[in-house]
Amino acid sequence: MSDDARSIRAGRRTVRIQRPGKVLFPGGSSAKEYTKGDLADYYRSVAPAMLPHLRGRLLMLERYPDGIDAQRFMQKNVPAHYPDWITRAEVAKEGGTVTHAVCDDTATLLYLADQACITLHRWLSRTDRAGGVDHPDQLVFDLDPPRDDFSPVREAAGRLKELLDDLELPAALMTTGSRGLHVVVPLDGRAGFDEVRAFARAAAELLVSRHPDRLTTAARKDDRGDRLYLDVQRNAYAQTAVVPYTVRARPGAPVAVPLSWDQLDDSGLDARRWTIADAAEQARTDPWAGLPGRGRSLGPARRRLEDLGS
Repeated sequence: MSDDARSIRAGRRTVRIQRPGKVLFPGGSSAKEYTKGDLADYYRSVAPAMLPHLRGRLLMLERYPDGIDAQRFMQKNVPAHYPDWITRAEVAKEGGTVTHAVCDDTATLLYLADQACITLHRWLSRTDRAGGVDHPDQLVFDLDPPRDDFSPVREAAGRLKELLDDLELPAALMTTGSRGLHVVVPLDGRAGFDEVRAFARAAAELLVSRHPDRLTTAARKDDRGDRLYLDVQRNAYAQTAVVPYTVRARPGAPVAVPLSWDQLDDSGLDARRWTIADAAEQARTDPWAGLPGRGRSLGPARRRLEDLGS
């Protein structure tokens, strides 16, 4: 084996990491330096927690072959040179089709790390469910603050949790590794994307009507002012959300990390609290252990929402 490569065993496969010493996250100020080898080691360590959030889901890959300070590539189609053991799924797009990668095992996760895929973005539907890719089994609220101040994000997440409790919908909390939080609602996969997005928008608008000075659903930044943006646009066909435990392309290699709701009370919490240095430790606490094994139907929740809004 060349000094410019490492081999990592993953199940029945051995994945070769080319140029593991390649710096992807330059150090500086208070940020640590991390290499491609560090990225691969992290994804290997967190794979048991991460793979359940990846299996059966179409991916969009965010790649940085020369590190986060250089050019970014957003990749949907699987290149011809990818090994044949990587799962693929072909879906319709306007004017044709696109073939996405699906990460079903640790070997695939390591191969994507070797391709300098820092961040994995997933569809909210699955290929291996009865409804197929047209029926999401997750609904996502993206809490996007106007500035880096995280206190409005914590406040908005608490208010959204109260509304979802009133709607009798379970919800999970996750840092984005960037600026805000995601609130994820598991669904039974019976409703289509249009129905799910309409419900998410109605719920967000009800919350905004209760706190119009703090929250907004305005898509244009110029229309938001100092209010936090409740973004529901990810709940549409072919839209994506960052995968739990994925690394973000920011200095210090922050990670999108699932939280327990109790952790929302931590005044020191922010979107980049965890990095590849300690995110696997958070994963071992199993912060989403309280979620039900089956997603909920939107029907009863929709009726409750209509009653609350009347």
